[in-house]
Amino acid sequence: MRKAPGWRGMPRIGHSPGMVEIPASLPDAFKRAIAAYQSGKLVEAESACRSILQAEPSSFDALHMLGLIAARQGRFDEADRLIGHALKINPRFAAGHLNRGNAQAALKRYQDALDSYGRALAAKPDYAEAHYNRGSMLSELARLDEALAAFDRALALKPAYAEALIKRGRVLQALKRTQEAVASYDLALAAKPDDAEAVYSRGNALWELRRLDEAVASYDRALKSKPDHADALNNRGVVLRALKRPDEAVASYDRALKVRPDFAEALGNRGLALADLNRHDRAAEDLARVLAINPAHEFARGAMLHSRMYCCDWRDFDRELARLEAEVRAGKPVSHPFPFLGLSGAADAQLECARAWVGRKCPAAPQPLWKGEVYSHDRIRLAYLSADFHDHATSFLAAGLFERHDRARFETVAVSFGSDASGPMRARLEGAFHRFVDVRGKTDREVAAMLREMEIDIAVDLKGFTKDCRPDIFAFRPAPVQVNYLGFPATMGAEYIDYIIADRIVIPPEHESFYSEKTALLPGSYQVNDSSRRIGARMPTRRESGLPDDGFVFCSFNSNYKITPAMFDLWMRLLAGVPGSVLWLFVGNDAAIANLKREAASRGVDPGRLVFAGRVTPEEHLARHRLADLFLDTLPCNAHTTASDALWAGLPVVTCVGTSFAGRVAASLLNAAGLPELAAESLLEYEALALRLAADTVALAALKAKLSHNRATCALFDTGRYARHIEKAYETMWQRQRRGEKPTGFAVEPLN
Repeated sequence: MRKAPGWRGMPRIGHSPGMVEIPASLPDAFKRAIAAYQSGKLVEAESACRSILQAEPSSFDALHMLGLIAARQGRFDEADRLIGHALKINPRFAAGHLNRGNAQAALKRYQDALDSYGRALAAKPDYAEAHYNRGSMLSELARLDEALAAFDRALALKPAYAEALIKRGRVLQALKRTQEAVASYDLALAAKPDDAEAVYSRGNALWELRRLDEAVASYDRALKSKPDHADALNNRGVVLRALKRPDEAVASYDRALKVRPDFAEALGNRGLALADLNRHDRAAEDLARVLAINPAHEFARGAMLHSRMYCCDWRDFDRELARLEAEVRAGKPVSHPFPFLGLSGAADAQLECARAWVGRKCPAAPQPLWKGEVYSHDRIRLAYLSADFHDHATSFLAAGLFERHDRARFETVAVSFGSDASGPMRARLEGAFHRFVDVRGKTDREVAAMLREMEIDIAVDLKGFTKDCRPDIFAFRPAPVQVNYLGFPATMGAEYIDYIIADRIVIPPEHESFYSEKTALLPGSYQVNDSSRRIGARMPTRRESGLPDDGFVFCSFNSNYKITPAMFDLWMRLLAGVPGSVLWLFVGNDAAIANLKREAASRGVDPGRLVFAGRVTPEEHLARHRLADLFLDTLPCNAHTTASDALWAGLPVVTCVGTSFAGRVAASLLNAAGLPELAAESLLEYEALALRLAADTVALAALKAKLSHNRATCALFDTGRYARHIEKAYETMWQRQRRGEKPTGFAVEPLN
């Protein structure tokens, strides 16, 4: 929802070169008209011109001047007509064609304007302003190479033409020649050091080059020249957010909105920054305002609903969800793919959602970097790309896998574009790979070019469309095989992603058509787990955790956005059916706590029976699971890492098998843990199962004993065996590619 750095711009309506000064030979009446026009006395100038036309109806000068006056007053249709009439009298007047083209450009009749500038140049080939305006129209028509040539011709005639240098830079940006764009802006600033547009555009180019601190400095410089430059304030906020400075980003958006209160881009961007700060109630308000300004604003509706879900604000939930799903199925760009997973379990709609996002935000590059070359390597070169090589759920799951890759057969590379925060996990990960490369300062194209230069055989995207993702790296097609794995439990809808790592439960055969990728199915579960994860040695007391001294403890440590009204209805029925029981939930934000308590009361349940768990260390979090009796899963999006945490800590999980990858993960985990009986086929069955286990202490104890016994031997927590399975999948992909075969779905047979 950031405002994309633009390259388009309208030519200005202005004086023709022949009207800057008043030639002595002109009649006195026309001299008076020009003087009035130049001093802004348009009514007086118009009156003088009409007096001339009464005496001389075919006066070119009077008709042309009336056209300029009409343009200055915003009456562009009349300007076009009047100047066109004048040019019938004097068709060789180059400035007249220029001014008529400007009026047509203001009317967005770009081809007509282009024709007018062509006639101006036919009359005066060395007319720099006409070349410049022609370049502007070619830009509007997306004829970028021709536009660049037009600006170059203008600059050959007028080398210090700052406006042409700025527009030329914007075209170069659109052509992805961003370094050259910066050079063009630098030349513009050499000619006009305080030009706010040149510095602003330079900031946009630096942002694209990921020279983020320099981009902020450029926006600050632009704002010194023009403090009310709303676009500079907005884009400054975008870069500050990318620098993980969301408070400063919000302040920058605030300034932009003071200048332009209905600036939808700044409102949307402020909403996203507020969401980063976990102020989802305010974020939802901003996004709702965006939709009030423009109901079709791209991707705002999904973001608004996502922030509301983080607050457990379920107003008009059914109606809003139905509208969102309908618009997604119609191919409209209404939601980022990740928020949609928590709102809809429709796998076919998730595919449409992803395709709409890819088409607008990260389409395949016109020229792939890998062009079919066959590499000759002793080992398969395998690169994992992520922003999460630090204390993050993905690393908690996968660190053991990275360490266990067979170094005789695989050469592994970590490509990190996220935080470089030091700590035990970061140190562990840096030692797990053959190479660990920090690429935060590189552009997507530069990272892709690096992968191509390294001759990576298989590039694995661990992010998909989750926070801080960079799918454009893959859009450049740097590797022969590209894989969607672990981070994003859905299709990416992108032609440049060949495979998705899955299993027979998360993607059953009847769902494969909902994935643009081919399926690589692992035995057991697709999700890796690290069997060396430590559980805190000390288990806190119930009182320390805010729990009552006795009574059954249901828990669900999923993020608040996964709780739907239907799930909460079911949970409240469970509390009503199990006297003295409580529901232990994760603390998301104050708004969510207040809303959940209100929703409980509205369903006849004492809000005091909801207990909220604060943040603790990962080891402490695993230990406190042992205070709970039963974990309750969510739909349409299940617990993923959260469910593995519970099972690893010895807490049984009750789930319901959903209709999409994200809603079938817990069933996959339970199957791999040897507890398939805890995966219900319907919410009615789920509710009955949870109620029965809460009432039958013997049955629940038996489940816990079974889970404890399975923990040491089950597929879910056998990291070494998992590594051999996924390596077999990678080898199958690599062998098919080496044989020149297209990607196709396959299943890895279980290994001993």
